[in-house]
Amino acid sequence: MAIVQHLERYRVIAETLARHGLGVLLGASGIERYIPFRHSIARVAHRSQHSYSTAAHVRLALEELGPAFVKLGQLLSTRPDLLPPTYLGELAKLQDAVPAVPEATIQQVLEAELGASVESLFQEFDLSPLASASIGQAHAATLHDGTEVVVKVRRPGAVEQVDVDLEILQNLAAQAARRWEDAADYDLPGLAEEFSRTLRAELDYLAEGRNAEKFAQNFADNPGVHIPKVYWETTTTRVLTLERIRGLKVSDLEALDAAGIDRPALAARATEVVAQMIFDDGFFHADPHPGNLFIEPDGRIGLIDFGMVGVVDAELRERLGVLLVALTRKDPHRIAAALARLSTSTQRVDLGELSRDMQAIVKLYDDLPIADIAVGKLIREVLSVMRRRHLQLPREFSLVLKMVVMTEGMGVSLDPSFNIEEVLGPYAQRLVAARYSPASVARHLAEAGVDALEIATQLPVQLRRLQAMLDEGGPEVHLRTGDLEPIVERLDSISKRVMLGVVGVAVVRGVVEIVTTTLRRKRGGVLR
Repeated sequence: MAIVQHLERYRVIAETLARHGLGVLLGASGIERYIPFRHSIARVAHRSQHSYSTAAHVRLALEELGPAFVKLGQLLSTRPDLLPPTYLGELAKLQDAVPAVPEATIQQVLEAELGASVESLFQEFDLSPLASASIGQAHAATLHDGTEVVVKVRRPGAVEQVDVDLEILQNLAAQAARRWEDAADYDLPGLAEEFSRTLRAELDYLAEGRNAEKFAQNFADNPGVHIPKVYWETTTTRVLTLERIRGLKVSDLEALDAAGIDRPALAARATEVVAQMIFDDGFFHADPHPGNLFIEPDGRIGLIDFGMVGVVDAELRERLGVLLVALTRKDPHRIAAALARLSTSTQRVDLGELSRDMQAIVKLYDDLPIADIAVGKLIREVLSVMRRRHLQLPREFSLVLKMVVMTEGMGVSLDPSFNIEEVLGPYAQRLVAARYSPASVARHLAEAGVDALEIATQLPVQLRRLQAMLDEGGPEVHLRTGDLEPIVERLDSISKRVMLGVVGVAVVRGVVEIVTTTLRRKRGGVLR
């Protein structure tokens, strides 16, 4: 039965792509063989769909193919390092709205999951949904103590359909990696695996509840941010009950003005929230569109929908800080070096070419003060170069850059004089400064010691092999500079760490000597 299901799904996917004239994707993935009468389908597609752009055809095809493909498109819309603006714009239009699940089915799911009747669990429950999407739908309800809540219910069969599609997508990615020359520079199977993990996490409402609680803990000391409470008594993997947040959409400027909201102050506060998530917490809301952000009557910022989150570890935060500082200083060589360190591409990064590309971009802003530079536009131009050079960024970093661009757009819409660098700049500077703290220096020095020790232990073995070859008449040497690059890069990395460690030790030693001298003076020359 499973085999038949998979074969039928392959056929549906192949016919949908063909109907939208996406022959390149058919050929790259190798699924054209599943199309009966493929030529007639292609002709029909050409006749009936000729008015759409290729990017629009991709969007329409993904919408037709359902939840996993819609989510794939939405995720790709956050990857300007992979796709050009035309496709990003189309994929951002993807609609995740489908007909509502019948009321009787929703009631059955609730009672099966929660082990009691809807009437005993809720004082009121509206079986007509507030919103209906491909994975789940949201319902307004009231608890018996009068608390207003929103109950998300996962659609029956959603997991089973997504599982089939994710398996097929991973197979298609593996095929494309072998068959499609343009895909050689990208890790398509890795991207498919990453997407699979992301989507499966969104299917688990327990995980979304834990995400909400983590955000609540992170902003516990900030009265200006409202994260909804999770009601665990009526929450499972298929049902999620959250406190209902009411307020104005951040994009409704007329309503904000009518409510007396200080829009410039709101722009700054909202950006501070984003900055804390990325730079301080390393745990951020990865889907901060206007529909997920409300402004309550008292001015608090309310956040909802915690299914998609991003995690930025200490190393990635440090690299982000270095990049942002390089961007604000308009230093093309530092920008290129920071991007090269961030790239996850399979090919070698040519720093010289990348620096020249960055120099061309920086020249466009040479005469502008930092306050007048649109950081979002600058980031988009940098990412355009990354895409042209086939340099791929980590997913988390792409999401961070998307957040920066969206946050700047929101800030400018609220306050035309908004300057995002004023908010993000100090965070980036702190990250770079932390890189040279005694603790960071000690860590880099320890890493350098481990690498140096590894090379030192390997060297005698390699020398003995070389001696044996020489004793036997000598080897023929065919050496290319490219063969030396990994070794040189590693030694260069070690040398930088050692130098950083030496400088750090000198700084720490200097601080200790200053403190010691000061104590001696204060205690009459005797150190107790």
